[in-house]
Amino acid sequence: MEVNQAKQEHLLALKVMRLTKPTLFTNMPVTCEDRDLPGDLFDQLMREDPSTINGAEALMLGEMLTLPQNFGNIFLGETFSSYISVHNDSSQVVKDVLVKADLQTSSQRLNLSASNSAVAELQPECCIDDVIHHEVKEIGTHILVCAVSYTTQYGEKLYFRKFFKFQVLKPLDVKTKFYNAETDEVFLEAQIQNITTSPMFMEKVSLEPSMMYNVTELNTVAGGEDGYSTFGKMSYLQPTDTRQYLYCLKPKPEYAEKAGVIKGVTVIGKLDIVWKTNLGERGRLQTSQLQRMAPGYGDIRLSLEMIPDTVNLEEPFDIICKITNCSERTMDLELEMCNTRSIHWCGVSGRQLGKLSPGAFLSLPLTLLSSVQGLQSISGLRLTDTFLKRTYEYDDIAQVCVGTTLYILK
Repeated sequence: MEVNQAKQEHLLALKVMRLTKPTLFTNMPVTCEDRDLPGDLFDQLMREDPSTINGAEALMLGEMLTLPQNFGNIFLGETFSSYISVHNDSSQVVKDVLVKADLQTSSQRLNLSASNSAVAELQPECCIDDVIHHEVKEIGTHILVCAVSYTTQYGEKLYFRKFFKFQVLKPLDVKTKFYNAETDEVFLEAQIQNITTSPMFMEKVSLEPSMMYNVTELNTVAGGEDGYSTFGKMSYLQPTDTRQYLYCLKPKPEYAEKAGVIKGVTVIGKLDIVWKTNLGERGRLQTSQLQRMAPGYGDIRLSLEMIPDTVNLEEPFDIICKITNCSERTMDLELEMCNTRSIHWCGVSGRQLGKLSPGAFLSLPLTLLSSVQGLQSISGLRLTDTFLKRTYEYDDIAQVCVGTTLYILK
C-alpha cells in the first residue's frame, strides 16, 4: 500500500485495514533417522508442539489458524472487504464528521461508503467505524481513496485524504475452442487453468447460452440417478492445473428452421465460473460473450437427417437428406446420383426437385446399397440450379459400416 500523509496535524486519525480470513498454520518439520545422533528428539518435539496435528506431525499443515500478516493478493472476481475507522485523538468535540471511501480503477470511480451523511458530533476518544465491500470486476491497479472532513469546536473546517494502492490479479486462464458439427450443433471446449498459488474448489462451471441455443453439459458420466462428474467427487483444481469442460449447443426449434439466421450466428453465450479458496472465500467470474467463426455453407447446404449405423452387404438401405437454400435467390434444383465403386444409388437420376425459396429446405428420402464390406463413404450426389446452370457436388457426405448377414440352414 502507498499512503500519502497529510501535512497538517489533524484532530482525527484515520486507519484502514483489509478484512481477510485467517489461514491454516504451517510449520517446517525437522526429522531424522532413528540411528542418527538426535534419535527421536525431533519427533518428540513435534509431538509436543501444540500447533501440529495429532498423529500427523510430519505434515506441514497444522490445526491452528494464523491471522493475516500482510495485505495479501486480491484476485478478479473476489470480494474486497475493508475496515475503516476514524478516531478522535484530541480533547475537543469534533462536529460534522463526514467519511467517504471511493475506489478508483482504470476506467471508473466507485463510491463505497455505507452512508453519505455526516456525524453531528464525535466526542474525544470516540470513533466512527465502517466496513465496505466490493466485488472486484477489473484487473490492474486499484486505489482506495478515503477522505475525512470535519469542523473543529472553533468553527474551522478541515479536510484530509489517504490513498491505498493495490493490484488485482487474474485468477484463471480461460481458453475456448469451437467445433461446428455437420448439423446445426456447436460444441464448445473450455480450458480453465488455475494460475494462483493455492488450490481452488470449483463450485460451478456452466455455460449461459444465447437466446437462439439450448445447452447440454457433457461433463458427467452416466451412473446412478444423476450420474457423477468426470472430475471425481472432490472438484479441486490445484495451482497450474488445467481442466477441460465440454458443452453442446443446439438451436431452439423456432430458429432451427431458419437456415439463414443460424448460419450468421456468431454469439454463443458466456461462461459462469464460481469457486472457493482457503477457508471458503467465494469468487465468481463471467466471461464476455463468446463468439465463433460462422460456418460457410455456400449457396446450398446438404445434411443428413437420418442414416443407419450399420447395413448389410448388397441389401438396400434408406437415408434422408436435408437440402437447404442458403442463398438469397430462389433455386430450381435437379438431382443427379452418380454411383461409386462401392456405393450404388437406387432410383431415378436427373429428376427435378422443384423450386426452393431462400431459407427454405426440403427433406429428400433416398435408397442405396453397398457392394463392398467395411466402412464405406456415401458420395456421388450432384445438385444443379437450372436457373444459373450451376452444379454443386457433394462427396464424402457420411460413412456407413457395411457387414454381412449370416443365415443358419436347418
